[in-house]
Amino acid sequence: MTGNREVITGSDFKRMVAGAYSEFLLEYEEINRMSGAGTMPGTHVLRTIGAAVMALKDTKEDSIGGLSRRVAAGAIFGARGSAGVVLAQMFRGLGKGLLGKHNATSSEFGKAFQYGILYAQRVIPEKPERPIITMAKEVAKGAYHAVRANKPISEILETAIAAGEKAFVKIGEEDAGARIMFAFLQGCLKGLDGNFVSPAVSLSLGLEAQQAGLPDPRNDVVRPYCVRFSVKNVQVDMKELEAHLREFSTFALVERAATGVDVHLHTDHPGKVIEQAIGWGPLKGIHVTNMSEPHTLSAHDAIMKVALLAVAENKVQAKEMQDQGVQILVTGSAMESPSVAELINAAHSDLADAYVLVAWNRDFWQAFRQVKRLLGERIELVLCENKQQQAAAIRAFDANLTAVENAIVMREAAEEAK
Repeated sequence: MTGNREVITGSDFKRMVAGAYSEFLLEYEEINRMSGAGTMPGTHVLRTIGAAVMALKDTKEDSIGGLSRRVAAGAIFGARGSAGVVLAQMFRGLGKGLLGKHNATSSEFGKAFQYGILYAQRVIPEKPERPIITMAKEVAKGAYHAVRANKPISEILETAIAAGEKAFVKIGEEDAGARIMFAFLQGCLKGLDGNFVSPAVSLSLGLEAQQAGLPDPRNDVVRPYCVRFSVKNVQVDMKELEAHLREFSTFALVERAATGVDVHLHTDHPGKVIEQAIGWGPLKGIHVTNMSEPHTLSAHDAIMKVALLAVAENKVQAKEMQDQGVQILVTGSAMESPSVAELINAAHSDLADAYVLVAWNRDFWQAFRQVKRLLGERIELVLCENKQQQAAAIRAFDANLTAVENAIVMREAAEEAK
């Protein structure tokens, strides 16, 4: 096969994603022992890409553009930790580059991959440059000529890997971020070739072939589509309907309306929900939002102007923060960072018109920033480095101020508590 005739199909893309997941199954424990990408970076990346792989389960889509978009939604919503958010952004860029394509040429896929690296770079603008971004730039630069020459995708990946090996000389092989980027490339190549050297991963079997003790990707299934509609049927049993919806959603709210009920839920298969809803009565006002992309968080009968949202690692800390005035809590710790999905689901609760998200650990920062990117101006961030700073910030909160005003005051209080 010559480079200018090679076609990358949706099946090829599935194998590449599964190969990357497979590679991280081999590498994640070693990556956890490295420094440079936060606490437990290997586990956070494995769970992030697990959410991406599970997005392919049971899908009827076979175009590379459609599959890449679904994978991007799963990764972005399931992202955990700094490294997980960076990897998810790479999937987002890859999906943008393949948008609308049924198949892709090697050159098109190579360019989309470089687009993905550009998206990853935008996530971490801090100086000095992080090794994961340095590695990303080096592999993109190394593969540039192979992409321009329209080489087969396997040769493009091999060239990128060779550039990555050279980059290790500058970065050092013991940096977790750089190792994550390198493992991703290796996994994609092995997946493309069908050369899996780790525990078997079968999309058709629902990824059930797992070794004991490994994170189960079924625990990281995300439901990134927000579906809202009204059913014109005043006789609908609201409790029964809500209980039914909760079986295939992470959030389901059914409220009585003038002529029936209003439904708001988060799911991974909007079509199934709408198809079932047709039998409940006439539908109107159907809105489907991909929450893994920037969107407007519209308030629905919010009961307060601004609310605090924070992360609690145990019941003791949760009780302390509730006593301090935090209204919404998400479970998480340095060892197990909360996912972007968990934070966004909490913010979609319709409790307030706006939210101030308060973090007490640097490992949460990128996930919080991702939430801000997706939800926009109704979200303000107060990023603290420890619990003492966060406590000072929470004490400075004033329900009479706007989210923007509160964020300014709370950041100042956190700074003073250093």
